[in-house]
Parts: sequence; C-alpha cells; structure tokens
Amino acid sequence: MVDDLETGIAALRDVVREFVQERDWKQFHSPKNLSMALAVEAAELMEHFQWISQDESRALDAEKQIEVGEEMSDVFCYLLALANELDIDLSSAFQRKMALNRQKYPAAEFRGRFGATDPKTVPLG
Repeated sequence: MVDDLETGIAALRDVVREFVQERDWKQFHSPKNLSMALAVEAAELMEHFQWISQDESRALDAEKQIEVGEEMSDVFCYLLALANELDIDLSSAFQRKMALNRQKYPAAEFRGRFGATDPKTVPLG
C-alpha cells in the first residue's frame, strides 16, 4: 500500500478513471451529478462530527478514524472524478487558489482570527 508521500494526484485520477470505465459509469458522471454526489458525501463526513465538541472531534478513536477516512475518500474520489470530467488540473487550480487566499487573508492581519468579522484584536508588529 502506498501513502500520500508516494502517490501523485495524476495517479489517483487514473485509478478513478479506470474504476469508472470498468463500470461504464461515465454516462452518469456529468459535472452536475458529480458535484451533487460530492456534496452528499461531504454531508456524510459531517455526520461523524455532529453533536460532538471540538475537542472530541480532534480525539477520534481508531474505529472512528477509519470511518472518517472512508468518508473523506468518498469526497476525494468524487472530486477526482469531477476533475477528470472537466479536465481541470487540480494541482494548478489549487496553487492558484492558495495564491489568491494569501492575498485575501494576509497572515499578519488574520493570524489567530477566523475572518474579518472575528472581534479578536490584531497583534501589532
């Protein structure tokens, strides 16, 4: 089994592409359907954290870690399938978006704050 350090996004996209082709599912994989399926899987991921505290969400037992990992994988699989369907290079899109985020949320201004409406004072210097 390989891990994140040994696997590139292109290889994972190929795994998803092959899985879809073997089942003749491309006919169902419109961007609309894939984005909706992704949202459903994200909601299933959120269910694992509903009604627990922030501390509890950071201290999942081994069984819950596996369950959460499976839901995260479902979300990731649909995201990769959507990237395949739309021919979007996720690495490039991610790098562009992070550059925009760095401009929108300068570290000096947003360090320790969740957003512009967070009443925490910004430390000077």
